[in-house]
Amino acid sequence: MFKASAFFRRFLPSLAPISHWERLRASCGALVGVLSTGFISTVAVGADASLPLLIAPMGASAVLLFAAPSSPLAQPWSILGGNVVSATVGVTCALLIPNPVVAAAIAVALAIGVMLVLGCLHPPSGAVALTAVLGGPVIREAGYAFVLSPVAINSLVILTAALAFNNLTGRRYPHLAPAPNPHQTHDPVPSQRLGVVPEDLQAVLAQYGEVVDVSPEELDAFIHQAQTRAFTRRSGETTCAEIMSRDVLTIEPQAPLRKAWKMLLEHRIKALPVVTEADGLVGIITQTDFMKHATLTPDGRLQVGLRERIGNIIGLPAKSPRLVSDIMTRRVQSAVPETMIAKLVPPMADMGLHHMPVVDADNRVVGIVTQSDLIAALFQRRLDAVQEVACSAASF
Repeated sequence: MFKASAFFRRFLPSLAPISHWERLRASCGALVGVLSTGFISTVAVGADASLPLLIAPMGASAVLLFAAPSSPLAQPWSILGGNVVSATVGVTCALLIPNPVVAAAIAVALAIGVMLVLGCLHPPSGAVALTAVLGGPVIREAGYAFVLSPVAINSLVILTAALAFNNLTGRRYPHLAPAPNPHQTHDPVPSQRLGVVPEDLQAVLAQYGEVVDVSPEELDAFIHQAQTRAFTRRSGETTCAEIMSRDVLTIEPQAPLRKAWKMLLEHRIKALPVVTEADGLVGIITQTDFMKHATLTPDGRLQVGLRERIGNIIGLPAKSPRLVSDIMTRRVQSAVPETMIAKLVPPMADMGLHHMPVVDADNRVVGIVTQSDLIAALFQRRLDAVQEVACSAASF
């Protein structure tokens, strides 16, 4: 039996859930972008200019730039390259083809083809090509000047507005690819060596052979986040509180480096959380921090490196670090006791973190999880799963 509701539901887009804040943010961004584009274009060209100061395709560009800033179709090269190329193609077709309908069709077709070749596909640019042909006698008479004003000026201004607004409101733009291996080698990060790897994703996309409105890097990130959630669900409720070391050695920022180095050696550890009475965790000092600043001398000073020696030769003042606060890492990632251990895998496996301080609600250090703790916990979970399967098989 024909069901009308099911039939018409197929025509609706399948969009991810969007928060009320994101809807408001995107709408306000479009307001700021279009308003600033019109105002600055008026100031730059003059209110009495014969050409339009703001073209209609900028409204469509605003939708992408502010409502979908992570889309590959909304990146800087997409809007600048796509609009300028399409305007150039449109003006050329308008000059060479007398029939406006034929010129418009060819302009849009060529614009799409050139954008795909140059890697700057931007849907509103198709409207830019159409405007260049059907925009009226003023635009036709302007010729290639239309490419500069208003197309290039509009595109540059609304792009600048998007750069400022998106980053100020917590949306990374342009949407850069993930950082490479932190060890600066050609190997993929550990989480990308098993399961779905980037090469698998690229092969599937190549086989799909169509434009996908999400970057391969972002799609790969989504897949790995989903895998982490699935692992968390399968591995039970193991938290940092269950596996962390609780007798944690800490040090104060004003402690001498000699003391910190001695603690690392005596206790055979590689890191010390740096804490204060007032603020709790304020940093971490590791063996790597010491290695970055040469070696420690018997009197508690770090040996002067080449940079400091050159400074002394040319008369620049140089101060060798003496205290923990001089070399400690201040931006330290931490967890809370309730954090699932699965969430520690990406930073420890891919970002090269060896230690994760665990803090309470007051930012006081209550424990620390090391790579060894995490490996042991994951191994135990796997061993328990194997034993459970073996016991189930033996019961039959």
